[in-house]
Amino acid sequence: MKKFILSIDQGTTGTTALLIDIESHKILGQHNTEFKQIFPKSGWVEHDLEDIWSSLKCSIEKLFEKTKIAPEQIISIGITNQRETTCAYTKDGSPLANAIVWQDRRTSEFCASKKESYSNLKKFTGLPLDPYFSATKMNWLLKNNDKVKEAAQNNDLCLSTIDTFLLYRLTKSTSFKTEASNASRTLLMDLETCQWKNELLDFFDIKKDFLPVICDSFENFGKTSGLNFLPDGIEINCILGDQQAALFGQGGNQKGDLKCTYGTGAFILLNTGNEIEYSKNELLTTVAYRHKGQAIYALEGATYIAGAAVQWIRDNLKLIDKASDIEKEALKADIENMNELFFFPFFTGIGSPYWNSEARGAIIGLTRATTDSEIMRACLEGIALSVNDSIKALMSDVNFDVNNIMVDGGASQNNLLMQIQSNFSDCIITRPKVIETTGYGVALGALIGSGKISLSEIKSLWSKDCDFNPIKQNYYEAKKKLWKTNISKLF
Repeated sequence: MKKFILSIDQGTTGTTALLIDIESHKILGQHNTEFKQIFPKSGWVEHDLEDIWSSLKCSIEKLFEKTKIAPEQIISIGITNQRETTCAYTKDGSPLANAIVWQDRRTSEFCASKKESYSNLKKFTGLPLDPYFSATKMNWLLKNNDKVKEAAQNNDLCLSTIDTFLLYRLTKSTSFKTEASNASRTLLMDLETCQWKNELLDFFDIKKDFLPVICDSFENFGKTSGLNFLPDGIEINCILGDQQAALFGQGGNQKGDLKCTYGTGAFILLNTGNEIEYSKNELLTTVAYRHKGQAIYALEGATYIAGAAVQWIRDNLKLIDKASDIEKEALKADIENMNELFFFPFFTGIGSPYWNSEARGAIIGLTRATTDSEIMRACLEGIALSVNDSIKALMSDVNFDVNNIMVDGGASQNNLLMQIQSNFSDCIITRPKVIETTGYGVALGALIGSGKISLSEIKSLWSKDCDFNPIKQNYYEAKKKLWKTNISKLF
């Protein structure tokens, strides 16, 4: 009987389940289930944890139906997840509140008031004090949610990122663990030791007892138990944050490997090896993965809104029926009319390298002649220009030119967006055959964690689809300069 890896990719808008053959290492099937986005107030973004759990269950069940593969053929599970999204639940796994999503900005005032006192702690985390990260959300829940307060007083509180919540549910509340790539996004972990830091816990008023144990990224995290959609006893052998999993899926386990993932947001990661590199240009220092007690680090640039801007074009402006339609519509645009037309996709603030949580989205340079197609192309340009800001900051940090960027994620299928990115960033954009690198990467991690392959083998499993080569035009150079000028004025 053939055996498979089950990969669970729990993302911002949905949960994808994938099956990977342990012999060919190919994806044999996948299924995605979306869930509701909750916006209680301006700048607030939440998810119902039961919705997330239901989407996981549904995706797995539908995947088995589609592939005709039996659950008993699964020998290992990998979990990858939206990273900074924060959960509060009891010790029996019952949610105490909606998850506060990584995009949520409700802790902006807290971060502004604590910025100076945090400055001496940044060396431990490699992160700015920003609402993006989990500890600010945990602090908010402990201070503002009555159910969370009561659970804390009764010592019946679990605080974690999504990976731990899913692991806890999958193992019938027996395995309360996370790993270093996720923990490095909380503002609570010391990069050097990859353990919770007392000074950081004290700063955010969070007890260590509420938090999971930090482990390596590839190991036995526990076994499935008490589920009606998976048999008991399947090992969970890998957990990675989504962007780190994507780097891994690109074969990016070596120093100097660089990728950009285009999903709800867009994130670039550069593997910097076993040395902690601190950015001079407001990029993030993070853990790529930890293996056999050795952490491998990365520099990261974060663009909060990428594919979400296309969803806004679809759902709010109703200009397209499905997200993929934006490419053909944007190709109709006349760039001669777009020299001063800009789309700033800052619906939830600006990420790196500016870190302005108060920024908001804008479209400027509209005239009565502006067409729908031009607005849609401006949207794609805004995504690419935002990513380019992080690329240029990264190039300055590492003091070498970036000539090639590996790309993945759903929006990387948009050929026009990839060509625009190549033109603005003046580098080759390389897309792999497998663009579901997040789910694929954590499946490779599960193969390592279960002893089926070695870390050195993952590079050989990557294969190229195509390159996008930069086309030099005055239009792109002029627009980059005006983009920078507008950001300095507007935000």
